[in-house]
Amino acid sequence: MHPALDLTGGFANLVAALRTTADRRGGDPALSWLAADDSVATLPWAAYRDRAARTAGALRAVGVRPGDRVGILSENRADWLVTDLGILAAGAVTVAPHAPLTARQVQFQLHDAEVGWLFVSGPEQFAKIDQMRGELPHLRGVVAFDPAAVRGDVEGLDRFLGRGSGGSAVLDEVAATLRPDDLAGILYTSGTTGNPKGVMLTQHNILSNSWAMIVMCPPAPDDLHLSWLPYTHIYARTCDHYKALLSGLHLFLAPNGDAVPALLPRVQPTHLSSVPRLYEKILAAVSGGGDAETANRLQALFGPRRKWCSSGGAPLPPAIAEMYRRCGVLVLQGYGLTESSPVISFNQPEAYKLDTVGRAIPGVEIRIADDGEILTRGPHVMKGYWKNPSATAAMVRDGWLYTGDLGSLDADGYLKITGRKKEMMVLSNGKKVAPTEIEGLLIADGYVEQVVVCGEGRSFLTALVVPLWPAVRRELALDGTSEELAGHPAVVRLLTDRIASALRDVSPAEQVRKFVVLAEPFSVAKEELTVSLKLRREVILRHNAARLAALYEGAAESCS
Repeated sequence: MHPALDLTGGFANLVAALRTTADRRGGDPALSWLAADDSVATLPWAAYRDRAARTAGALRAVGVRPGDRVGILSENRADWLVTDLGILAAGAVTVAPHAPLTARQVQFQLHDAEVGWLFVSGPEQFAKIDQMRGELPHLRGVVAFDPAAVRGDVEGLDRFLGRGSGGSAVLDEVAATLRPDDLAGILYTSGTTGNPKGVMLTQHNILSNSWAMIVMCPPAPDDLHLSWLPYTHIYARTCDHYKALLSGLHLFLAPNGDAVPALLPRVQPTHLSSVPRLYEKILAAVSGGGDAETANRLQALFGPRRKWCSSGGAPLPPAIAEMYRRCGVLVLQGYGLTESSPVISFNQPEAYKLDTVGRAIPGVEIRIADDGEILTRGPHVMKGYWKNPSATAAMVRDGWLYTGDLGSLDADGYLKITGRKKEMMVLSNGKKVAPTEIEGLLIADGYVEQVVVCGEGRSFLTALVVPLWPAVRRELALDGTSEELAGHPAVVRLLTDRIASALRDVSPAEQVRKFVVLAEPFSVAKEELTVSLKLRREVILRHNAARLAALYEGAAESCS
């Protein structure tokens, strides 16, 4: 912990940071993105602030007051970031459901948070609201970013912003009056069962966490950050959006992860934040012809200005991180939760251990409980769950956030995640198995894109395996769709051998005895992944219950 450090950067709140950074950076680019004609569009810092101020003024004009909740239902775009800052500049609280959610899921969050005004991207997102309008009694108005969604009771963005004539005064007022404990956002957790909980993050939660990352890894004035992770997730919001707000970083916006490989050589960023799956897919796409050729392709893709990339949201297999390092692209892993704003620990470019998630960031304490659970304390810990004091009391005790993750600290203070407390499986013979450890070994093999290890209460482990189909086709010289190849004997034999090789050093209880080959990857659309691409195990197991049950039919009930 670094208790003597100033974790505010001298800013009273995020709105004050916007005003100061825009004054300092002025005409320098704040945001860039590809326009419809494939040209690069850019929004300078001064214009960024002014547009946010107009948004704040318009919100005040329609009756939004400090502490009110305002929603954004949109995919990533510059309007998302401007609107978020406009909401904050009005003293209000941002509530942003994940864009892929269903109408019913969106309705729950907007109703639970009592959202009064909502910004939507276009017709697809508005259709969800239109379907549930009768069940949103607090909703007073909807504003659409795209003209195609404008209709009688939906206002276009430009017209709405025309109400914001006094926005600069509103911004100045809020920058002077927002308190550290005032809410900045309510972010709903991606629960696998039941309704999600609204995590209340304050101005100081986010400000301290973003500034701690700047202290730990100071950016240079000419850094360019390629940003694609959903801003509905706190990882992208803190480590891309708000970090840029405090430091003056230039963000280049990618619409999604699929666009990143094409943008990397064109944009030539210095940094990229991502989840492990994108790094795994990129590595698989460039692999072949030996390590030297793979390194050349990877370096050409990431470009000559690259410094380091960050990985979070899910475990990054150490073998993947090590392969990137050997190829000259440094990928540093961190760790955190929505409830911790989110960063708890992070590796540094000059001090890292690739099989860990780094050391505690400035201002943050980490402790390992007697049962192995990771606890954390500091200014990053949430204010609590929205309208759910009992859940808050269960999660935060004596100032310590109980993460639900299992881990250990080495002699140098580096944190290693060993599993999820609730996901720890107990076999029928009483032996305990951490599925994430086994899954990490299998994904690092190079022939497995996704995997879920199963076996709770059973005599042995099984798995649902999504092959990395390009690698499998290349190895076996097979043609055909993934559906046609999923049951092919050669594919099953190859995966059997690869699984055995990947797990050669684990105990007998940790061996995967049988598996199912799945043709299609787990997806957000089927609710099998969260928006940050974490596995929703209960959903995946439910979808594949019959296939898994068949693996255990007639099996001997013993496990050495």
